[in-house]
Amino acid sequence: MLSYLVTRLAQAVVVVFAMSVIVFVGVFAIGNPIDVMIDPGATQEIRQQMIEKYGFDQPLYVQYWTFLENVFQGDMGTSLVYNIPVIELVFSRFPATLELVLVAVGIAAVIGIPAGLWAGYRPESKSAKLIMALSVLGFSVPTFWIGMLLIMGFAVELGVLPSGGRGDVGSFLGISTSLATADGWSHIILPAINLSLFKMGLLIRLTRAGMVEAMSMDYVRFARAQGLPDNQIVFSHILRNISIPIVTVFGLELGSTLAFAVVTESVFTWPGVGKLIIDSIMQLDRPVMVSYLVLVVILFVFINLAVDLIYAWLDPRVRLKGGA
Repeated sequence: MLSYLVTRLAQAVVVVFAMSVIVFVGVFAIGNPIDVMIDPGATQEIRQQMIEKYGFDQPLYVQYWTFLENVFQGDMGTSLVYNIPVIELVFSRFPATLELVLVAVGIAAVIGIPAGLWAGYRPESKSAKLIMALSVLGFSVPTFWIGMLLIMGFAVELGVLPSGGRGDVGSFLGISTSLATADGWSHIILPAINLSLFKMGLLIRLTRAGMVEAMSMDYVRFARAQGLPDNQIVFSHILRNISIPIVTVFGLELGSTLAFAVVTESVFTWPGVGKLIIDSIMQLDRPVMVSYLVLVVILFVFINLAVDLIYAWLDPRVRLKGGA
């Protein structure tokens, strides 16, 4: 197990380094932030002073090397727009995104997995067909359109929920979170539902497919022949055997949602990192864009590692390289 972890961490370093190069080159090719930062009527002398101040006159490889040196010292740069350290800026927005994502994936898992199990257990029933039809909507309907419908229905017409913002922040176990207040929950419900629909549809279809396949397996027939109740067969045997693809998708969707909850955060003006990266792109805030995308790469690397480790716990047949 230890050798496997060392190997994976070494691979992670290579992946992060390669992606940092791609991200750095890509971001620095899309425009010059000086054009956004200074007045269009500024003289060429002022413009040149700003370029030299931020090191944009240096060759690209020199700028990248400076970036790496700063990263190894724990400094990922300073925002050109907000004039504060990027790490401080990102992590000031991260709790809002984390709250939204946890509630969204929680809704998707709590509803999607049982619904998929039922749709696979009774595939010909009307309720199963209805569940599968609704799951298609989660894939096909654009997120921004659903978000606007939710705002129109619950915020404008009914007036029972707010249309945007994070709401009041409270304290739970010493942690500041909007989930500790009733106002915070009222603000998070609509964006969380909007964000969860695609994940829910994906989990329903994936769970249903695994359930249908597992129902024809010999171990299910043997369990029934032993007189085990259906609920025990489904939750103790079938669910554990079909959980690996579910864990894979759940882990990747968790990472992608944390990294790119951009549309939902924009529609509901949720003050998270998704909205921050959109604002940074519009304002060509290079340090924020580069640092954020590098952090996203690191996030996905560790999520993939965690998913691999969960595999071994769920299925003893899975052998990790270097394991016993």
